[in-house]
Amino acid sequence: MNDAATARLPWTVGPEPVGSAGSAVLLREYLTDVADRWYELNHARTSTPEEIDRHLAEDPSDDLTPPHGVLLVGRHGGEQAGCVGLRRLDSRTAELRRMYVRPTKRGLGGAAVLLGAAEETARAWGVERIVLDTRMDLVEARALYARHGYLPIPRYNESPYAEVWLAKELA
Repeated sequence: MNDAATARLPWTVGPEPVGSAGSAVLLREYLTDVADRWYELNHARTSTPEEIDRHLAEDPSDDLTPPHGVLLVGRHGGEQAGCVGLRRLDSRTAELRRMYVRPTKRGLGGAAVLLGAAEETARAWGVERIVLDTRMDLVEARALYARHGYLPIPRYNESPYAEVWLAKELA
C-alpha cells in the first residue's frame, strides 16, 4: 500500500483490558520509547530490558481499569497502533496517562484521535478537567497538547520524571 492510501485508512479507538496481550505490548513499547529518550538524554544510551521490566513493576498500569480508569487502544486500518490511558483523580478531574502512537503510525493523525477519545470518555464520566504531566524533552507531546488547548498548571503530583504539568477544562 502506498503512503497516500495508508494515510486514508481509518482510525478507531476503544477500551481494552490493561492485561490483554496486545495492551501489554503497547504499554511496554510506550515505556521503552519514553525511557529510551530519557536514558539517551541523561546517560547517552538506551534503556535495557531489565530497566523496562523494573519500571513496569514500579509503575504498573493497574489504575487504568474500570470503574476509575480505562486504557483506550487506537487502531489504524484495523492494526493496533497506539494507546492512551485515563484515570479519575476525583469527581471533577481525570488524568491522562500513557499516550503513545507507534513510530510507524506517527504523522497519520492518530495522536489527535486518541486524545479526542480520551476527552470524550472523560466527558462521559462527568469529568470537568483533564490534567497530565510530561517532560521537557517530549516536545512532540507538548506541541500536541498545546494545539488541543492544554495549558500549564502548577505541579499536582510527585512524579520523579515530570517537568511540565498541563490541564484542559472540558466544555
